[in-house]
Amino acid sequence: MSIKKLLRFSSIMIFTLVLITSCGGESKEDSANLSIEFTKYELENGLDVVLHQDKSDPIVSVAIQYGVGSNREKTGRTGFAHLFEHMLFQESENVGQDQFFKKIQDAGGTLNGGTWKDGTIYYEIVPKNALEMVLWLESDRMGYLINTVTESAFYNQQEVVQNEKRQRVDNRPYGHTNWVLDKNIYPDGHPYNWQVIGELVDLQSATVDDVREFYDRFYGPNNATLVLAGDFEEVDAKALIEKYFGEIKRRQEVPKLEAQPVTISETKRLYHEDNFATAPQLNMVWPTVQQYTDDAYALDFLAEIVSRGKKAPLYKVLVKDKELTSRTIAYNNSQEIAGEFHIIITGNEGVNLNDVEAGIQEAFAMFETEGVTDRDIERIKAGLETSFYNGISSVLGKSFQLAQYNVFTGDPGFIEKDINNIKAVTKEDVMRVYNEYIKDKPFVMTSFVPKGQTDLIAANSMVAPVVEEEIKENVEKTVTDSEEEVAKTPSAFDRSAEPAQGPAPQLNIPTSWTAELANGMEVYGIEQNEIPTVNFSLVMEGGHLMDDMTKNGVANLMTDIMMEGTANKTPEELEEEIEMLGASINMYTTRESIVIRGNTLVRNFDKTMALIEEILLQPRWDAEEFARIKTKTVNDIKRSESNPNAVANRVYNKLLYGEDHIFAYPTSGTVESVEAITMEDLKTFYENNFSPSISTFHVVGKINKDNALKNLASLEESWASKDVSIPEYPAENDRDKASLYFVDIPNAKQSVINIGYVGLSRTDPDFYPVEVMNYKLGGSFSGNVNLILREEKGYTYGARTQFSGSKIPGTFTASSSVRTNTTGESVKIFKEEIMKYKEGISQEDLDFTKNALIKSNARRFETQGSLLGMLQEMSMYDLPADYISGEEKVIRDMTLDQHKMLANKYLDESKMAYLVVGDAATQYVQFKDMDFDEVMLMDKEGEEVKLEEVAQ
Repeated sequence: MSIKKLLRFSSIMIFTLVLITSCGGESKEDSANLSIEFTKYELENGLDVVLHQDKSDPIVSVAIQYGVGSNREKTGRTGFAHLFEHMLFQESENVGQDQFFKKIQDAGGTLNGGTWKDGTIYYEIVPKNALEMVLWLESDRMGYLINTVTESAFYNQQEVVQNEKRQRVDNRPYGHTNWVLDKNIYPDGHPYNWQVIGELVDLQSATVDDVREFYDRFYGPNNATLVLAGDFEEVDAKALIEKYFGEIKRRQEVPKLEAQPVTISETKRLYHEDNFATAPQLNMVWPTVQQYTDDAYALDFLAEIVSRGKKAPLYKVLVKDKELTSRTIAYNNSQEIAGEFHIIITGNEGVNLNDVEAGIQEAFAMFETEGVTDRDIERIKAGLETSFYNGISSVLGKSFQLAQYNVFTGDPGFIEKDINNIKAVTKEDVMRVYNEYIKDKPFVMTSFVPKGQTDLIAANSMVAPVVEEEIKENVEKTVTDSEEEVAKTPSAFDRSAEPAQGPAPQLNIPTSWTAELANGMEVYGIEQNEIPTVNFSLVMEGGHLMDDMTKNGVANLMTDIMMEGTANKTPEELEEEIEMLGASINMYTTRESIVIRGNTLVRNFDKTMALIEEILLQPRWDAEEFARIKTKTVNDIKRSESNPNAVANRVYNKLLYGEDHIFAYPTSGTVESVEAITMEDLKTFYENNFSPSISTFHVVGKINKDNALKNLASLEESWASKDVSIPEYPAENDRDKASLYFVDIPNAKQSVINIGYVGLSRTDPDFYPVEVMNYKLGGSFSGNVNLILREEKGYTYGARTQFSGSKIPGTFTASSSVRTNTTGESVKIFKEEIMKYKEGISQEDLDFTKNALIKSNARRFETQGSLLGMLQEMSMYDLPADYISGEEKVIRDMTLDQHKMLANKYLDESKMAYLVVGDAATQYVQFKDMDFDEVMLMDKEGEEVKLEEVAQ
């Protein structure tokens, strides 16, 4: 979605859509109106303002989108838009260092920002009493920031952004793919030729003067849209917006970018040996057109038809017939000024990408022969209404939608045209764009293969000039700022005075209901009438706990095979029937449960529940799908071995829980255990462990108790209860020393750090008090470990601490991904901060904790998803309907002495496991000289190895 400026006068617009939707294969006109009411006007300085009132919850969302993304940068100065996004969270003339996050959290709110190729957005969601404070903060960084940009703050954020690049690009499989593709699709100088994150050399060479120039060019009110959505009075809001934003001066005019679609004259084939990949991946990309064009809509449909679902040609050829992959992906990426059509195929282990390319061409031939049917078009459109409602289920979702439409089309109400344009797509349009942009047209192809497996690359590929960062010794750079007082920009009022907030909204827990069916299944519900959808979940206790240690992974395969058709429907037929309802049904396995999760329009709830019943009670046991699922699971397990975070999670659990505990093993199983699982194992698991006696159904939406129970009546009658025994796995913290464990990932650009031990169960009376105690240590952005490791040192993109727990004791874990050459120092900081935390915190920090946790409850009940989570928490732990009131009492009653007592009782850095996953060649030896009781090298399975074995 997207937006720009058309209206130069105050107006009120209401758009009402009547959708033609599909229900059970029959088209009908639905009576539901899809409407958003908004007011749009423009300040004299050019700032576009969009207001949308929604008094459903006592909260407001403020979103400011600037017309600047990486597409406004220049070659040699890339990454500036994203780097500048970070700078705006530092300080401004009237808001101190690191106070943006703290003030919003102290008010019970949340905030963030984002940058992409075509834009930058900042947003806050707060209780309604904090609206004026948010406008004060946002206006201060729009108009009163640049004088505070210091060399030290800028250097720190350069380091943070570089760590973000290492985490999201350099230290993950296939991370450099988009860089290679964009460099070859778009010519030098084209705004899409570089990545949003920027080139490392550009980030390192940027100066404060560069930042000041960028700010002056693009961060003026005349290049921004402010959207306010939520519970406010329009007259009051307009007055506040005028007060805080009206006097900010216009800056340089920013002309709208014209469309710059590209063509390429010949196919380009490139390859890269990927340090983190364990399987080959092929990307094929064709240049297309910009967003909101007729062809862009049709290309979206094309991508869905050729790749998604069991009818898709790519699936039929590559997955079903040739077994080259377990998943096919295609999408059209139409952006503000250009677009591309992507196909991504990650091959099974050892697959030659020549075979994948040939398979794609065969799938295209199948597509040309079979063509597009009216039903293909209909099933894609069927989900449109549900998607619309899901998109506006929160005030933030509405803010984003209104802002992007305004920035890119000039009309916040463009959604009406957008949906009509989607509805207008025909099967002839889909074939036309295939012939115009894809068939026999040049493309860019990348082959990313595991190191040493160049025999798998597609033929005639040239090496891609990917630049890998070298691991160097960390050298701390000292940056000295000028001691001159920051010059204050003149203002009509005293901007240094933070606005008073007034009383916070009182806790208002939604009314819930419960029932027990005759077959023993419990039901929890909340009626919420804001949008005509229903979200539901059926949770069966057990899950991974039910797995046999010798055949670990059966529970996980169960939830895959159960979605592959029913006794009366083929996998393809079941998939299509769900799509034609505009519904989604997912089934997955957790450590302690099997969950069926669904989302549907309320008018289709009965038909959706009929499918749920059929899925549950009439499994198909499709042998062909079972073989595919096993292959996919094995592939996923093997690929996880190259993901430092996945390796860290697996080894950490094994170290803490021990090999006799089921939590020491991943829910997915191991390669060996999955390969040994048979269909009979699944049938036995189903017969023994699927029962309403251990199940709870949760439902939230525009449906009352009577109607919900009416739609469960058939399942109540058909699903007979049985006794199910859930194994018990006690877990205790028996650690008595500080142990450093190191797992080698050669040439890793970051080290993943997990520190902790077994802690408390969710049912322990101390669990929630301990969560409160942990908040200032590392429970949020303003936690001590994050403020030091990210904001002060610039070693990481983020650092956190948390207590987890369920019916079985969870863990205390301190974690981060840090720049490789800061690994030792980062571990030391974690250890020191945990130790210091036991000395106690200040009254100011305790007050901050209380405000952040209590006031944030105003945001807790906004969406159907959040209410569903609340019901699941209630049912899982047998909590009363008002348990959140009890949590608030725990917070209010917390004293400094109690806080200190809890920290000393549950935090003991001298007995924790310190796990580091990173480059052993450069980082391991230093830990021998640190204060640990033992230092050991481990393999990726958590077994001890010798240093010389790693070297080999």
